Amino acid sequence: METQLDPMKDDLPLMANTSYMLVKHYVLDLDVDFKSKVIEGSIVLFFETGSQYKKTSSAGKESCQSQFDETCKMRTSEPCHIPVINVSTCSSKTEYNDFAVGGTEEEATSDENSNHSNNEQASGIPSSKDCSDIENHGNKDFLLVLDCCDLSVLKVEEVDVAAVSGIEKFTRSVKLTGVSKEVENLRNQIVHELVTLPADRWKEQLYYFTHCSQAPGCGELLFSTGTWSLEIRKSGIQTPADFPHAIRIWYKTKPEGRSVTWTTDQSGRPCVYTMGSPINNRALFPCQEPPIALSTWQASVRTAAGFVVLMSGENSAEAVQLQEGILSWYYYVSMPMPASTFTIAVGCWQEVKQQSFKQTAAIETNTVCSLPSSQTDFSPHIIFLSQSVLPGGSHLCGTRLCHEIAHAWFGLAIGARDWTEEWISEGFATFLEDIFWARAQQLSHDEIKGQQELKALLRWRRLRDEVQNSEEELQVLRPRKESTGELSESGASVVKYGLKAEKIFMQVHYLKGYFLLRSLARTIGEVSYLASLRKFVIKFHGQLILSQDFLSMLLEDIPKQKGSELTVESIFQNWLDTSGIPKPLLEERETWKDCQLVQQVSGEVTKWIQTNRRIRKSSKKKMKQDEVVFQQLLPDQLVLLLESLLEEKTLCPKILQCLERTYRLREQDAEVRHRWCELVIKHKYEPGYGDIERFLREDQAMGVYLYGELMVNEDAKQQELARKCFAAAQEHMDASSAKVVAEMLF
Repeated sequence: METQLDPMKDDLPLMANTSYMLVKHYVLDLDVDFKSKVIEGSIVLFFETGSQYKKTSSAGKESCQSQFDETCKMRTSEPCHIPVINVSTCSSKTEYNDFAVGGTEEEATSDENSNHSNNEQASGIPSSKDCSDIENHGNKDFLLVLDCCDLSVLKVEEVDVAAVSGIEKFTRSVKLTGVSKEVENLRNQIVHELVTLPADRWKEQLYYFTHCSQAPGCGELLFSTGTWSLEIRKSGIQTPADFPHAIRIWYKTKPEGRSVTWTTDQSGRPCVYTMGSPINNRALFPCQEPPIALSTWQASVRTAAGFVVLMSGENSAEAVQLQEGILSWYYYVSMPMPASTFTIAVGCWQEVKQQSFKQTAAIETNTVCSLPSSQTDFSPHIIFLSQSVLPGGSHLCGTRLCHEIAHAWFGLAIGARDWTEEWISEGFATFLEDIFWARAQQLSHDEIKGQQELKALLRWRRLRDEVQNSEEELQVLRPRKESTGELSESGASVVKYGLKAEKIFMQVHYLKGYFLLRSLARTIGEVSYLASLRKFVIKFHGQLILSQDFLSMLLEDIPKQKGSELTVESIFQNWLDTSGIPKPLLEERETWKDCQLVQQVSGEVTKWIQTNRRIRKSSKKKMKQDEVVFQQLLPDQLVLLLESLLEEKTLCPKILQCLERTYRLREQDAEVRHRWCELVIKHKYEPGYGDIERFLREDQAMGVYLYGELMVNEDAKQQELARKCFAAAQEHMDASSAKVVAEMLF
């Protein structure tokens, strides 16, 4: 089961055997400790038997209806908070019974024993090659596999949900007789009844999830941790149907865990937030990562007073003081979502209440905000924004917000059944951001067309550069081709090239996906296309899809005379299954030059080039201010202008100085300032070196490319600047970014 991979080069493994057991709900109970940079506590997982092993257990039929007691008292208006649990009382070595790890607790959870290959002596569980799963269970125990990385697991136990007061309504006619087997089956039946309650009874369901998560343990389970997984078994249990369907895992994160970032805000105060990509939340809690694993969750998070806990929950959390100096925050989600959408941000945020919405808006200076929703439409609502998108006017921030809002439909409400098809999420969000942003600005039809043509040209140039400077295998949108969506019998799979460090900085899935959707819209007509898109969202809401699901439905709406040559197979061949720039796109690139906004930029570029030539030939020290009049440009026009000037072999210092002053480039958004920094580097314009240093310090997410440019010129001052900036920023960078930059510099 254990696979040793280079974490920066290989495919990303999704180890969870979701075909056998599927998590339906998580209950997290966590403490955030900024001194140790650790999040610790427990998580309770509630399972349903997976699709590949639906079997009648010894307790009776798998599916049954509960008989609910009308007199049951339930607090459905506000789920209760989970009490503080003292982890130290549950993790000592005396708790490990006959499978105890030798030595102290620290030894039991060390990297040597926990995060490498399975170790029989370390955990009491044989190597996975001797512990077969259901495919060849025979006399072997069933092995539950969860996705897990960079976690110290302290203890795993079965939860006695049958001990919860009032839970008998979920037991049907089964009576407790004291027989061990019947008690175990009763617990699983209770969980089955609980997780299969209809959606309109979510408050009742959440109430019982809360109380079941607080039930006592009723036996420890054997476990072993590997690089990418947590494997759990119960001695003598050979099938998923008989395996405990409610388990509690005691664990703590590691400061170096790749799912969370411990850092400081602009005021120097500590904060922590979920990193997510590329390994999502498996270094935050043990979970199931395959896309099919959609679940609900609830979480109680405690931290020191003065900190605010924000999460991607549906409720507006109110802090509860548990004891002096300790606050607790409670969030929940009632719509089944991938575990990767669980987000958390803890810091000294400024929280702003908007009374017109039953929702929280929170902004920490230039870092995090959570958007309000209507009183009747509650859904995950936290959006992380880089500080780079906030300065320099509303354009960049507006477009980025529109992109993230689009993910509410594509990425959340509708997800990809195979994560290698990232374009289903990112391509759609990129296409829709233009439509949303145009509506937000209330532009006329001609203004919308102009902006979108200009944007298309910029994206074409970006795609062209990326195709020329990246590995061909990373340019394919459907790298698994005919195998896309296929899983092993257990439900495990991989994300092709998911751990390639350079893939994080690529936009090919955004850009080729965007151009495919743009091409389809042009073929069908935008009005008909958007109508088909609405139809698609309604039909597949809450489902996981493959490319052909969308394309097949869309092509049905195309009139035969327009779409006779357009088929799912041709789209695969031209757009999704090959590297490079799609052939249909090559035919379209000339059309954008006719756009008025683009022509305006072309005119300005000509002025700058001519002025540059005159200055170089002239002996005059000063350039006459009335000699040339330059027009003011939109942010996207400025990007195109600077990119065009980057193609010039030489620009004199006076032109660069005039360029910066004319457009006040230091005050523009990060996209514009990035191109300005490229010009400064190319022409070794020393008065602009401070702008580069500022960009690499304040815009780390966008600055990786600039490090490479600083080194390529082989200029001693520029290389010294690159190393100086990296030394100052390295500890705040994610591992992949730091590795890529380090390879450039050393």
